[in-house]
Amino acid sequence: MQVIPPILSVLSKGNDISLILNSLARKEEHLIYGLTGVQKTIVAATIAQVKNNNMLFICDSPKRAKEVWDDLAYLLPHFSVLYFPALEVIPFEVFAQSAEIQRQRLQVLANLAQEEKQTIIVCPVEALAKGLIPPKIFKQTIRNLKVGDQVDLHELLEYLVQYGYERAEQVEGPGQFSLRGGILDIFCVLYEEPIRLEFFDDEVDSIRHFDLKNQKSIDKVKEIKLVPAREFFITPENTAAGLQEIQKEFEQQKQRLVKKKERSALEKLSNKISEVIEKVNNGIYFPGLDQLQPFFYPEQSTLIDYLPLESYFCLDEPVRLREALEHRDGERNNSFAELLTAGSVLPSQSRFFFEFSQLLHTLEKRKRIYLSLLPKKGLPGSVENVIGIETKSLPPFFSKIRLLADEIKEWKRKKYAVILLITSESKAQRLRQALSDCGVEAPWVAENYEPKQGHVYIAQGNLSAGVEFIKSQLVLVSENEIFQQPKKRSPKRMFQQDGQHITRLDDLKVGGYVVHSSHGIGRYMGVERLKVGDVERDYLIIKYAGEDRLFVPTDQVELLQKYVAGEGSPPKVHKLGGTEWQKTKLKVTASVKKLAEGLLELYAKRQGMPGYAFGPDDNWQREFEDAFPYKETPDQLKAIHEVKKDMQKNTPMDRLICGDVGYGKTEVAIRAAFKAVNDGKQVAVLVPTTILAQQHYNTFRERFANFPITIEVVSRFRTAGEQKKIMDGAQDGTVDIIIGTHRLLSKDVMFKDLGLLVIDEEQRFGVSHKEKLKRLKSQVDVLTLSATPIPRTLHMSLVGIRDMSVIETPPEDRYPIQTYIVEHSPELIKEAIRREMGRGGQVFYVHNRVEDIEKVAEDIRMLVPETRVGIGHGQMKEDFLEKIMMQFMEQELDVLVCTTIIETGLDISNVNTLIIDEAGKMGLAQLYQLRGRVGRTNRVAYAYLTYKKDKILSQLAEKRLHAIREFTELGSGFKIAMRDLEIRGAGNLLGPEQHGHVAAIGFDMYCRLLEEAVRELKGEKKAVSINVEVDLQVSSFIADYYITEAATKLDFYQRIRLVKTLKGIQDLEEEMEDRFGDLPLETRNLLYLARLKVLASGCQVDMIKQKDSVVTINFAGDPGLTGQELMEVAQKFRRKLTFSFDNGLAIKLNVSRLSTEDCIGLLEKMLMEISTLVSNKKTLL
Repeated sequence: MQVIPPILSVLSKGNDISLILNSLARKEEHLIYGLTGVQKTIVAATIAQVKNNNMLFICDSPKRAKEVWDDLAYLLPHFSVLYFPALEVIPFEVFAQSAEIQRQRLQVLANLAQEEKQTIIVCPVEALAKGLIPPKIFKQTIRNLKVGDQVDLHELLEYLVQYGYERAEQVEGPGQFSLRGGILDIFCVLYEEPIRLEFFDDEVDSIRHFDLKNQKSIDKVKEIKLVPAREFFITPENTAAGLQEIQKEFEQQKQRLVKKKERSALEKLSNKISEVIEKVNNGIYFPGLDQLQPFFYPEQSTLIDYLPLESYFCLDEPVRLREALEHRDGERNNSFAELLTAGSVLPSQSRFFFEFSQLLHTLEKRKRIYLSLLPKKGLPGSVENVIGIETKSLPPFFSKIRLLADEIKEWKRKKYAVILLITSESKAQRLRQALSDCGVEAPWVAENYEPKQGHVYIAQGNLSAGVEFIKSQLVLVSENEIFQQPKKRSPKRMFQQDGQHITRLDDLKVGGYVVHSSHGIGRYMGVERLKVGDVERDYLIIKYAGEDRLFVPTDQVELLQKYVAGEGSPPKVHKLGGTEWQKTKLKVTASVKKLAEGLLELYAKRQGMPGYAFGPDDNWQREFEDAFPYKETPDQLKAIHEVKKDMQKNTPMDRLICGDVGYGKTEVAIRAAFKAVNDGKQVAVLVPTTILAQQHYNTFRERFANFPITIEVVSRFRTAGEQKKIMDGAQDGTVDIIIGTHRLLSKDVMFKDLGLLVIDEEQRFGVSHKEKLKRLKSQVDVLTLSATPIPRTLHMSLVGIRDMSVIETPPEDRYPIQTYIVEHSPELIKEAIRREMGRGGQVFYVHNRVEDIEKVAEDIRMLVPETRVGIGHGQMKEDFLEKIMMQFMEQELDVLVCTTIIETGLDISNVNTLIIDEAGKMGLAQLYQLRGRVGRTNRVAYAYLTYKKDKILSQLAEKRLHAIREFTELGSGFKIAMRDLEIRGAGNLLGPEQHGHVAAIGFDMYCRLLEEAVRELKGEKKAVSINVEVDLQVSSFIADYYITEAATKLDFYQRIRLVKTLKGIQDLEEEMEDRFGDLPLETRNLLYLARLKVLASGCQVDMIKQKDSVVTINFAGDPGLTGQELMEVAQKFRRKLTFSFDNGLAIKLNVSRLSTEDCIGLLEKMLMEISTLVSNKKTLL
């Protein structure tokens, strides 16, 4: 028996809802009116729950669809509630495009194709317009694989390629597969984690999910399903017929263009069709191929066709749906006509989209429910079954609990069941107590409770708004009404690629620069296997100045680091055996020591100063924090905790918060500001530009709206009189928080009782301002925010001399940015700008050359005459630039043509389209930050990275475009972008002088020297680690057939060399077997030798060397063993041992007639025995 959620249970028994449910059993079409927003969602949820049928809920916009999706997910916990987004189709030559939205859509199609029950799909009407492959064909592509199945591996690989999967060395994103021996990794769009299939001959031996970040298996499953990686695919059966139709229509269109004498259009179309036919014949997929779908699948379908016949279709405000789609159709038809004339498309491509009338025709034989506020005219046909529902929207209570209590008493008098929906139990308990104080008792209830008439309940959950159902005698009150705050968005995690530590070698390419700790900077030329006698080993080849080469054994890989110093010119390669490297290293060491001394002195001085100790959090603070409308990320919560801990100490805080724009630094500062004001102190927020001051002012005012706190902003947009009034308020204490630029550093700005100074982007202030800042900082708690992330290695190096919090976790509910790499064309620019303006948004157009930026702006005005275009670049006078930026922020301009000045700091939520001219000329980090300027709201954002196809690209630009392509399609270039960004962040933190040092020796070496300097100054002993050399006559390497990708192999060599424990080696062995299958003998030997090194380092052994049949074990220091103990060791192993004490202790062991395996086993046992004796002695001491 299905459990009906309490809210829906009450509603389903109400007179009006019962009437609807009874009518639905008899009739196909209904109009239900009297409903707004969330009321429609609740009625739809009740119908779906009681009827236990699938449902498609159609909205007029993505924003409304997301709201419905969120509410339905709460109301129907036992249903699968999925969102089907619209996929923008751009009819231009696309080099690459991001796949997140495609993935979401495929998940829905696969779910429906499998005829899953209890499925609710929510979509904007525009998502229905795009034609789909018929469900019958899509269903045939779904494959089930179970443990024990017999599978033809070759045929399975053919399936993956045919249905859009891309082969890769290592799976890094959805839609990829990788084959290594008998192990096949696949990232199917149905799952959050990729799948690992292990075969024994042709049998599926094991199926596991694995973690994309570390490639390790997570859990075993019995079976999985595979679905296509793309919505559109061509099968061998329809290829010939589809190409024939294309050729036929091309000939017809050719005659029309000849007739009209459109030579350039004909040439363009001819080239395009030839290219299409050639690629399709060769089985090559390319972005934009799906726009030829009507030729390959003449009988096109829509999402409606994918739902079972008994499903319900809810049309939210059908008149508005018609208007929304007809507006989009109009835009699309105009654009299509222009493209047809230009020779970019064929006429039948227009059939790729359905018009509203066609969608209604498809719905005619389905169960339709029109949801509307009014019984409007203009509905499709004449609807006979019209049912009105009496509802009331609720007023806001603005956190006034007594007002809420009075309203509840009135509802109770009417015998209503009242449910207050609250997101957290702690918040609910505070509300329960506050209501009790006002004479209303409301228990906190668990999931399955039965609401009774005349009772009040507090339940966990939330809706976008509350509602009063009059006939059902039910009131739902959301947090939005009680506290006047938006609903907390529950995180819907999209696939996202995280950054990696920059010390790893796994992305080192042949020809890349490396730093050897003894020999300096060279170029990595690959791995070569050398045979000396009967022993084979791998060596890394490093090329130095001239033709000098250094062969580095893989067991010395820790001496190498990848050279990283941010984007810029390549480093100078050193001469092997020269003195320049040592001189450079000494120079940097001295500079680093000076830097560390300065930081340590400052830190110690500050720790010795008296400061104000703020009190612990109270109910006001908790209530303020509960009002945050998003789910905090773990890093954000950690930073908040660290800041509060600092503020509660009796020494002044000086903490730096680092993190990308939009990662939640401002909220950390806001909570600190509230804590300060709540304790009777004032707060100053210092920012580098007027625009940022205004931005922060708006954010702070919005967050503090329900609290009696006075916030002011000082900027040149305020008159002299207004500024004086604000300054007086700061001096007499009537202004609690003051936000401003360097104007706050003037002598006439005085505070009554300043307790906290927040500095945003300190590195952007001038030298004189920084001096004034020093004076201000010495008296109060200081919180500095930096929008450029810094590397974790630098963070670790500065532990103990600089208090830092790093926010690395991106917000989980950030909508993906649809990114296209596309050839620049006027048609594309016009289409992109008009599309964004059509949904009330704005556009950033980045053109990074000041000399012709005016011409570009004029071209846009000519292309889209209705647009309001502004220009912004760094060579403008500051006040004029600020005026333009303010106009753009206040939506007085539609398009801002600008240079990369928008790269940092700006946060304008209405800008959701970004166009970048000549993207190949920009670095990945720069593009990453520019792309982050859009997609900061609840709608899908678009980024068009354009290039000029006819122009011959430089090798660097082409390389960048390919890197951007990886970044765009998989997110795999993210780690490169992040690394370059972090280096920039490090430069900001350390100052310009240190930047040259980083470039001279590479970032990792710099951090290593800095860490050593800090430890030395703090009086910490340098950890003495014994570098154990193991030289046995045994071949040990990672076989080429075992790990084929060079970078992955190099990464494992590094990890094997750096492992410090036997457990670590065991973990590595398990990981290698999990990812690559059974270990070859030579690779197993490599791990055996690593075990010997770990054991040897614990016994003070620095060398194990074999010569002929004798193995010598040299001790670096005195292990503290007596002669008696050594003799006991010798007797235990019953072999002839000799001891030497010439240069410290050495043990010689005869291994003649022992196999390699037995020799290593004997050495391991002996070292374990010695290690036990040594550790026992240490315990006794």
